[in-house]
Amino acid sequence: MVRAMAVVVAALAAVFLPLSPAHAAYGPDQPVYIQLKGTDPGNTGLARLEGTIAFDDGDTMFRYAVRLCWLHAYPAPNLRIYVNGGTQIWPVSTGTTSTPGCQMTTLYAAEVAHGAAVANVRFEVTGGWFYPGSQYNTRTKSYTSDNPFT
Repeated sequence: MVRAMAVVVAALAAVFLPLSPAHAAYGPDQPVYIQLKGTDPGNTGLARLEGTIAFDDGDTMFRYAVRLCWLHAYPAPNLRIYVNGGTQIWPVSTGTTSTPGCQMTTLYAAEVAHGAAVANVRFEVTGGWFYPGSQYNTRTKSYTSDNPFT
């Protein structure tokens, strides 16, 4: 009798407990690259962003791993990430490292569950410099990665 009750309870649990969603598979890594330069006569190198992004085949998630090299921008350059051209997500810093030619290199990586279809992700780097003399200028450059599954 006890054994029969255990079987019934297990069968009912299987019917009423939701199934765990299957984890979507990621497509291949796509390169991300931005070379940000000033518009002064020397085309001063301000920052460089490089790394990868991959989209899941369920269209609602992506992961990225990029590094932002601070060249000659003042102050340090910043990174912004936008989903579908509008929703800003905050880049997740995973630390810093030393890279030849860079004042500092900041590492960013995360897996993002957007909750809705992701058509594209845009990375934006902004940096500033002084030219001519004490006139402060800023420049922003972006790179957009399209989701191959949409």
